[in-house]
Amino acid sequence: MKEKQPEVADCENCMYYDYSDDEDSAKECQMSMDEDDLIRVLSSGNKRCPYFRYWDEYKFVRKQN
Repeated sequence: MKEKQPEVADCENCMYYDYSDDEDSAKECQMSMDEDDLIRVLSSGNKRCPYFRYWDEYKFVRKQN
């Protein structure tokens, strides 16, 4: 089953949106993008992030059963 991407970027639920530093409580996108990728994402009129992956914290638990 293919995961449906949200209509608008929903960084809070993305697996790449995580704490940048243990001492800092700020979160940021941890997706490794080069400069060309970043320009393409920011300049597109599309509000969907092509790298969005829904973070399901229970996914690994289900696989253990």
